[in-house]
Amino acid sequence: MLENLGTATTHFVVPGQEQGMEPTSSPSPLAREQRFREIYDAVYVDLLRFIRRRVHPSHAEDVAGEVMLIAWRRLDDLPATLSDARAWLFGVARNTIQNARRGSDRRAALTVRLAEAGTFDGDGGTFSELVAQRVDIASAWAQLSASDQEAIALTVFDGLTTPEAATVLGISSAAYRLRLSRARRTLRRHTSSSAAGNPTAAAAPEGSIP
Repeated sequence: MLENLGTATTHFVVPGQEQGMEPTSSPSPLAREQRFREIYDAVYVDLLRFIRRRVHPSHAEDVAGEVMLIAWRRLDDLPATLSDARAWLFGVARNTIQNARRGSDRRAALTVRLAEAGTFDGDGGTFSELVAQRVDIASAWAQLSASDQEAIALTVFDGLTTPEAATVLGISSAAYRLRLSRARRTLRRHTSSSAAGNPTAAAAPEGSIP
């Protein structure tokens, strides 16, 4: 991966070098590579997991590779802290996936699969009750809009703070908090409706999906 990126960016020019000038304030090539490797090592696994929830698994590594290539080319634009850089790259991944769509679908929210969601601690009841809880959550999740799925996923599955999630979506923190609150209410309503129709289901335990 890193070797390919190095090949793909051989024509990258630091401003000033095209006139034969030595850059005065830009990091050295070695410092840039070390910075990129630090980000890659810290973020790539989470980035790939983020993407896999939003595209077909067979496409996830291609999208992740494109995002990391953008990270290399725009290394000077990345936030200084790794947590902020992760959120920035998640936003790049989201935009990359959206840009692969056609027409009006490009700006739509991304549907999020529930494959890795709904982890339960197993202390809330019998095995059959825990299975029923999973079924209820999955049924309720499918009824959410893509926008609501996305709002919940950024916090619950991707572990982002409110400012980080807002960065991914390109909105203010206040707007994200409102969106998340609405999504949580909707999910609770759908979960309650599903449980009411299933007498073997128990309420979802605290700490699973808010």
